[in-house]
Amino acid sequence: MDGQIWFLTRSLQLSSFQAYKLRVTHLYQLKQHSILVSVGQDEQGINPLVKVWNPDKRDSGNPLCTRIFPAIPGNKPTEVSCLSVHENLNFMAIGFTDGSVVLTKGDITRDRHSKTLTLHEGTCPITGLAFRQQSKVTHLFVATLEKVHCYTLSVKEYPKLELDTHGCALRCSALTDPSQDSQFIVAGDECVYLYQPDERGPCFAFDGHKLLAHWHRGYLLLLTRDTKSPNKSEFGSRETSPSEKQILTIYDLDNKFIAYSASFDDIIDVLAEWGSFYILTRDGKMFVLQEKDTQTKLEMLFKKNLFVMAINLAKSQHLDSDGLSEIFRQYGDHLYVKGDHDGAIQQYIRTIKKLEPSYVIRKFLDAQRIHNLTAYLQALHRQSLANADHTTLLLNCYTKLKDSSKLEEFIKSNESEVHFDVEIAIKVLRQAGYHSHAVFLAERHQHHKWYLKIQLEDLKNYQEALRYIGRLPFDQAESNMKRYGKTLMHHVPDGTTLLLKGLCTDYQPSRDAMERDSLERGPAVAKKANSEEFISVFANNPRELRAFLEHMIEVEPFSSQGVYDTLLELRLQDWAHEQDSERKKVLQGAALSLLRSDNTVFDKALVLCQMHNFKEGVLYLYEKGKLYQQIMHYHMQNEEYGKVVEACKRYGDQEVCLWEQALGYFARKEEDCKAYISQVLQHIDQNNLMPPLLVVQTLAHNSTATLSVIKDYLINKLQRESQQIEDDERKIRQYREETAHLRTEIQELRSSAKIFQKTKCSMCNSPLELPSVHFLCSHSFHQHCFESYAESEAECPTCTPENRKVMDMLRAQDQKRDLHDHFTRQLRCSNDGFSVVADYFGRGVFNKLTLVTDPPGSKVGAGSLEADLQRDLLIHTKRNT
Repeated sequence: MDGQIWFLTRSLQLSSFQAYKLRVTHLYQLKQHSILVSVGQDEQGINPLVKVWNPDKRDSGNPLCTRIFPAIPGNKPTEVSCLSVHENLNFMAIGFTDGSVVLTKGDITRDRHSKTLTLHEGTCPITGLAFRQQSKVTHLFVATLEKVHCYTLSVKEYPKLELDTHGCALRCSALTDPSQDSQFIVAGDECVYLYQPDERGPCFAFDGHKLLAHWHRGYLLLLTRDTKSPNKSEFGSRETSPSEKQILTIYDLDNKFIAYSASFDDIIDVLAEWGSFYILTRDGKMFVLQEKDTQTKLEMLFKKNLFVMAINLAKSQHLDSDGLSEIFRQYGDHLYVKGDHDGAIQQYIRTIKKLEPSYVIRKFLDAQRIHNLTAYLQALHRQSLANADHTTLLLNCYTKLKDSSKLEEFIKSNESEVHFDVEIAIKVLRQAGYHSHAVFLAERHQHHKWYLKIQLEDLKNYQEALRYIGRLPFDQAESNMKRYGKTLMHHVPDGTTLLLKGLCTDYQPSRDAMERDSLERGPAVAKKANSEEFISVFANNPRELRAFLEHMIEVEPFSSQGVYDTLLELRLQDWAHEQDSERKKVLQGAALSLLRSDNTVFDKALVLCQMHNFKEGVLYLYEKGKLYQQIMHYHMQNEEYGKVVEACKRYGDQEVCLWEQALGYFARKEEDCKAYISQVLQHIDQNNLMPPLLVVQTLAHNSTATLSVIKDYLINKLQRESQQIEDDERKIRQYREETAHLRTEIQELRSSAKIFQKTKCSMCNSPLELPSVHFLCSHSFHQHCFESYAESEAECPTCTPENRKVMDMLRAQDQKRDLHDHFTRQLRCSNDGFSVVADYFGRGVFNKLTLVTDPPGSKVGAGSLEADLQRDLLIHTKRNT
């Protein structure tokens, strides 16, 4: 009342300055600026002044007053009822008791940059003003005793909207913070209303006559009378009689609980600053209400088991997930102890990701609450936090409850929403006997091994398993046929054989019509399996094996040798067991054609033919392998004399010893084999294959082979040898005559003159002309012809080639003369040692190098004489004439 404005610091130190001469009626401190706006009186009467102060600047020790202007609109004297200033310092609104509102627009701290206008007029006193800034739109809420209006100040015409037809008492309105969307609060006697700029929002029923409304940090503060008297004083005054108590209540509208409530005596005002509420009473006292920290609040709520409220409080205070999870756990424990298992499991579900699942699972396993445990495990799987044990437990819960619908819903969820280990689920379902569900999971998630295992081992559905394998990619189909081929062959032989034929030739996974249409754009590259690896599948199915192998060699002529060997064995078995001669002949031809294909392994094929006594095959393989002695021995073992001789005739040229072996074979026979012996002896005689003495010794062991058998052979042999002796003696006489002639010629050359009577050149056959060249060999040449063609001046060009051949032979014999080791080794290894000795005698190994043998009775010097004759004979001296 003395016109002073007091300042209270956080340390509760007071200071003041004289703002008005008479009194101060209204103060407004901006939150974001150090600006204070006051309304007061300097003179008696109704003449309120508005002053704008800057506490940061001083004028004679007092805050600087930056602006003073009268508050009365026009010339009508009226009192100011309320005041509000925009935080951007561009708007100031003053409400009056006559129902008018004056708006100052522009810089409120300076007269020059602002203008004042009357925004609102009416008959009912103004009780509340509040600015709301949302983005670039500015609104002004105006409350009277009877109505609530909203002006849009960012639009030039300042449009007005009537929000409600009832108002509030003085100081019973406030503006919420942005967390509550900056709504305008109007506190009536029955309800508290919240308004948006364009409509009325929620309302809260708080009974009692409201004296004061205030909003701070999410809390609504209401001051009400302790009595239910409906009487209002002028302008809805808050004045009360000394006997009435006032109730101060602080509400948390978000969490819907009363944060504080107490009775006071004659409160003047409630201020919110520094995070606390300050209460001023008429007796000069000030009370401070400090908010407890969040943890203390929660502990208090926990003690009262107000967990829902604690949860709402924690969310409003933006408590972290760990803190919320702990509240949910405590709430769940509380409900579990009370026996509310359904409610408890809902709270435990909210702890997932923070609380160890075993904590919850153990509780409900002990309580045998399978329904609740199932709900928790389902939530665990939905958040993809379940491990293999959780999946196993959930599926066991389903099977215990026999809840097929839930089980199907769980396993038939969208493939992109699978939250469990599929393989574990398949195992559990199979163990519990839910084979159809397990098969569904295995097929849907492409667990081919489990699908086939269940179909074959549990359901015995072999046809379906075969169809499934036929739809798999090549690698999967190949591996599964190796694993389950024998089982499928036993139960579905035809289908299995057909699948294996495709797998080993040109495999394409079988698909339905829609899948085939979708794959027409890009056909896959066909793959082939190794047919030899699947032969063991047909162990007990020879008919199917035969069909498979015949298909393989028909489609793939270059199949592996194992395929041909196995097919040969099957064909030989059929041939051996066949009784019908015609059919047996056909099977024999089929086996031989397989042998002639050159695709079988020789050793294996020979063993198979011998095992089945397949004569034609054995003989063919012997001939193919050039085993001619084995062919003859085969005929010998079977005493097929004619074929023994025939084999000698066919293969005797390749192996000469066959005739000798045949003669020995017939010689050992005690039967009458004269005809065959004669044939053999005839061939031996014609080709001179054996010495006669060896033939006689060989046949001497046979009692049936009389002299008549070899009579013709011996006679022919003796006749040929006699003829050979005569030929040899004739050649000896011829050689002796030639040797004597040569000796005479050599003697003449040494002892008498040589007359050259040649008239023509031996080279060009033209008449000789001087100069000419003559040789003792009676060849004469022109000088120029000799020089052109002669290789050496001492040799006759015509005789040089023949002389050179003779010299080369002599030189070769001379080189081989000392090869004693080679001679010894060859003599030891040869069957005919006489031929080897004769060969070396012919080379001159055992004689001196002479061309003319020494005559009987010759002297020691004859060797040197023959050497000189040889030299003179081969190297003719040139004679020039």
